[in-house]
Amino acid sequence: MSHLRRVNAIAGRLSLRAPQRRSLEILDRVTEIAPPSKGADLASALTVIRSEFPSVTEFERDFASLCFALATGVGKTRLMGAFVAYLRIAHGINNFFVLAPNLTVYDKLIADFTPNTPKYVFKGISEFAVSPPVLTTGETFERQIASGGELFPTTINIFNVAKITSEVRGGRSPRIRSFREEIGESYFDYLASLPDLVLLMDESHRYRATAGMRAINELKPILGLELTATPFTESARGPVAFHNVIFDYPLARAMEDHFVKEPAVVTRKDFNPIGKSAEAIQTIKLEDGIRLHESVKVELETYARENGERIVKPFVLVIARDTTHAAELMKTIQSDTFFQGRYADKVIQVDSSVKEDETVEKLLTVEHNDNPVEIVIHVNMLKEGWDVTNLYTIVPLRAANARTLIEQSIGRGLRLPYGKRTGVTAVDRLNIVAHDRFQEIVDEANNPKSPIRLKQLVLSAAELDRKTMTVVASPTILTGLSLQSVPAAPTPAAPSASPVFTDPEEEKVAQLAYDAIRKLARFPDKVPGVSYLIKPEVQAQVAREVHSRYQPPLELEGIGKPTLDVVAVIAATAKLIVERTIDIPRIVVMPKGEVRAGFRPFTLDLSGMRYPAPSEELWAKHLRTDQIDVIGLAQGNLIEKRPEDYVVSGLIDFPDIAYDENADLLYDLAGQVVRHLRTYLSEQESAQVLALHQREVARAVHAQMLDHFWLDDTVEYHHEIRQGFTELKESAFTAIDAQPLDYRISPAGKSNMPRYLFSGFSKCLSNVAKFDSEAERKLAVILEREALKWLRPAKGQFQMFYRSGHDHFEYQPDFVAEMGDRIVMLEPKMATQMTEKDVLAKRDVAVQWCGWASEHAQSYGGKPWRYALIPHDALAENVTINFLLERYGC
Repeated sequence: MSHLRRVNAIAGRLSLRAPQRRSLEILDRVTEIAPPSKGADLASALTVIRSEFPSVTEFERDFASLCFALATGVGKTRLMGAFVAYLRIAHGINNFFVLAPNLTVYDKLIADFTPNTPKYVFKGISEFAVSPPVLTTGETFERQIASGGELFPTTINIFNVAKITSEVRGGRSPRIRSFREEIGESYFDYLASLPDLVLLMDESHRYRATAGMRAINELKPILGLELTATPFTESARGPVAFHNVIFDYPLARAMEDHFVKEPAVVTRKDFNPIGKSAEAIQTIKLEDGIRLHESVKVELETYARENGERIVKPFVLVIARDTTHAAELMKTIQSDTFFQGRYADKVIQVDSSVKEDETVEKLLTVEHNDNPVEIVIHVNMLKEGWDVTNLYTIVPLRAANARTLIEQSIGRGLRLPYGKRTGVTAVDRLNIVAHDRFQEIVDEANNPKSPIRLKQLVLSAAELDRKTMTVVASPTILTGLSLQSVPAAPTPAAPSASPVFTDPEEEKVAQLAYDAIRKLARFPDKVPGVSYLIKPEVQAQVAREVHSRYQPPLELEGIGKPTLDVVAVIAATAKLIVERTIDIPRIVVMPKGEVRAGFRPFTLDLSGMRYPAPSEELWAKHLRTDQIDVIGLAQGNLIEKRPEDYVVSGLIDFPDIAYDENADLLYDLAGQVVRHLRTYLSEQESAQVLALHQREVARAVHAQMLDHFWLDDTVEYHHEIRQGFTELKESAFTAIDAQPLDYRISPAGKSNMPRYLFSGFSKCLSNVAKFDSEAERKLAVILEREALKWLRPAKGQFQMFYRSGHDHFEYQPDFVAEMGDRIVMLEPKMATQMTEKDVLAKRDVAVQWCGWASEHAQSYGGKPWRYALIPHDALAENVTINFLLERYGC
């Protein structure tokens, strides 16, 4: 019996990714066609499983064992939790044995299976919320036996493989095999006698040696579930693939689906190792790795500041030949000759020769920002179980074939710090510095049998030497009140502005006044625009707020100090805000009644849906190559009673489809699909096609449904002005650590415009600015000449959203400027892009926003708004804003 509803519930509660969910679906199918039990006929089970999953040619153990090969970073531990939850909830299985290959993985698994820990694998599983499974480990099983602890409810045993193998030092049996009077046998024998023991093997490629294989077989589980990213063993003849892989989700697919970073092999431009000593190549690779690391560090900080995310501290992994070589590298990096000794206290050596607890602690907390470590040197201790997300640069200095280097070393750095791709290349990329191995690695990656295809990054000497910094462009109102973000480090790229108030107490009052004014902005009926801040009644209200929070300093006896004129400071602060702010209201669109929506009935266009008849065969589609393998499909494989149910169950997985509200339409559409297939297929063949291509069919139908989506036109919408004006936001970006350029002068390399930082403005409301094109720089020149004040809005300043396809994205206009009689929103655009759908969609939402803002401005005598979409070739320093508005205004 299938338990797909249980699968769906668990997948939803644990937020399983697509490959994890598919693995759970496969387990559900396996338990249906070959129910696990003690003493089951393995030959029969293999025949049945192989009929649907031909990649399983043998179990390779004395029990039914299946391997789920998931790429590093996809989430094997969470999948183990899903397996346990499913087998317990759907099949009543209570005993599980989780096997770890080493102490690092062992400790990690214990933490992840322990309730109330950050990565607890059963978070969201209500059945385990009140009574979580009993956790038994290699250190606790004896105490639990001695104390009469519960051995029989749902129990998860977690052991390191070394604790169960019979060949141990001194020839003695491990403790788990020792006789225990309390249970009348050893704990190992007790486990082997259980009628429902399921074995989960993490990094299962490590259990193929004779001792480990024999010990595992002696546990006599009813089912083995293996998880690994490398489903093969090494031999003298090369890699030998597993024969029990039931699901393979390789690294190439994980990269395509954006679950991991994109690995890139790095070399110098025109680098030639011929004639260079090994020591010279090593030095070049180390130094270039550090230069790249510093660049990545800046990009990560920039991304975090731009998007309000936590700042990720990256680190470099240096792979040494042996412990002696590692010690030499440690000495080199700590020396004064290596980047002036800047990394002397930021490097650790982690291998069998180093046992200090402090070093191990630094390794385990290398993701923490308060951990100073930026370089980790290791030999061979960090292959599995060391799950970090902030490894961005790998410098391999150990001889290894390209395949091993790609699959083992790179695997440690693939996890994403934010859990998803950001769209920023440097933040989404893992760098492997391999000057002398560049071509070899590229050739291996381009090998059709390679698990991945690497990107290539060639750096020039100038790029390696160029330093970059994260620059925060602060609005001048914030710098004037000393409220700007603290820069990461002093740099000529971020010129500082002088504060308006130099006395500490005046500055404190001014900052309190600014906070009070920000609160007042939320009452547009009282303060509809910044000009109202100079009104006496408004300043009186600000003064009351300031007086309630301001605590003057205590005066020392005999030392007098002039009384601070709080009212004068508030007036000066208000005047400063009026001068250095543009009236950008906060506008929210709200429905006046209940919003009703749905999908209209329609006839599907199925002319392009021509799935061939399976002819008693299953089509297996290779995830990376799209190659089709034809495999036998038994008559009894169909799960749903009606073929229409395949289409409907696929459609209700989409978040915008509610079954209760759309059931009739869903079955109508599903019926159309079935009738279409039956025009050229038999009933059995049609059902088999739907079972095989359920997701593809559902996606095709859903795509057409979106074209027939309806929204109740009778519902009226109105806009609300939530704030008369909004505080100007800071922007962050990466720039060359050099003196900013004069905005009046066109730089020599116009194609590299985004790299430059500009300053020297008198009317710009931020201290520095960056431009994406020469046309934008020219527009800044025009605005400096004609505008009263202008700015480059930061992300989130307007909170306008436009529709692209079926998604909505934020629109961030390029320029906003206050003129003598109006406020303008300006968008320079390549002439060839003027009619693109997204450009026009942005224009439409901006025009509507400007109309609402103008309506609000009219209510209190403010300035109207106007939008202009300007082709780049219309911009020249001698044109005027009036000309641009007349010609391109909307």
